Amino acid sequence: MNVAKYIDHTILKPDATTDMIVKLCDEAKEYGFFSVCVNPCYVKLCDELLHDTDVKVCSVIGFPLGANSSIVKAFETKNAIEDGADEIDMVINIGALKNKKYDMVLDDIKEVVNAIYGEVILKVIIETCLLSDEEKIKACELVVEAGADYVKTSTGFSMSGATVDDIKLMRDVVKSKCKIKASGGIRTRKDLDSMILAGADRIGASASVNIINEI
Repeated sequence: MNVAKYIDHTILKPDATTDMIVKLCDEAKEYGFFSVCVNPCYVKLCDELLHDTDVKVCSVIGFPLGANSSIVKAFETKNAIEDGADEIDMVINIGALKNKKYDMVLDDIKEVVNAIYGEVILKVIIETCLLSDEEKIKACELVVEAGADYVKTSTGFSMSGATVDDIKLMRDVVKSKCKIKASGGIRTRKDLDSMILAGADRIGASASVNIINEI
C-alpha cells in the first residue's frame, strides 16, 4: 500500500506563512502525497509550486464553521478553482442540519456542486464531533443526494476529529455511492491504518511526514 497517496498534506492554521506553505509543497513533492490542503489565499501559490508534479491542490470552503451563505460558498469555490484548486473541501451548514432544515443543507451543498467545473473533486465536511449518530446518517445521505464525491469527517478545528466508529458508520450509510475522507487527530501510522481499515479512502493530516517516517 502506497500510504502517501492516501494523504492530503494539510496546513490550515490562521498563522500559516508563505514559508510554511512552500515547505508543505516541498514535502508533498518529496514524499509523494496525494495533495496539499490549504486555505484559499494560498491556492495560487501552491498551483505554481506544484504545477509540474502530480500533487493536487485542495482548498477549503466555508471553513471552519460552515455558516457562510451558499452564495458566498459558491463564489469561494469558483475563485479557488480559477486559482488552480483541483479539489474542494466544503463545510456544511451544521446549524441547519441540527435544526432539521434538511432542504437548506441539501441546497447549500448543491450550490457548491453547481459552482464546480472541470474535473474538480468535492468533499463535504460534516463535523462529526458536533453530531449525533442520527445526524451523521442524515448528513451522509444529503451529501450523496447532492452528488458530492466524498463525505469528510472533520475540520480539525472543533472538539475532536475522526474516529474509527464514525468512519464505519459513514461507510455503512454511503456504501459505494461516494468516498470517505477521515481528518482531524490522525497523527500516527496506526491512526492512518485504522481509518483505512474502517473504510476511509483519503486521509487529511498535518503530521503526514511523521506518519510516513514511521514506516
